Amino acid sequence: MLPFDPFIRPSMTIRDVKAKHPGTRPIFESFGFREVCDDCSIEIVARRQGIAVFQVVDALNWAIVNPTGSPE
Repeated sequence: MLPFDPFIRPSMTIRDVKAKHPGTRPIFESFGFREVCDDCSIEIVARRQGIAVFQVVDALNWAIVNPTGSPE
């Protein structure tokens, strides 16, 4: 079983996630998250974009667990 500490949560700021996991930058870009929003939480920006928060968080967590593959 994996520990939960390394996983990304909706309450984390985008800037913190990008700093800790640089490979997540393309994921944020694919969801239309702009750099001006980097100090906001993932949850806030996802809601503003009209995106389900779990979709963003799942994609980000997939990227940090499996950096060479895609979820499809």
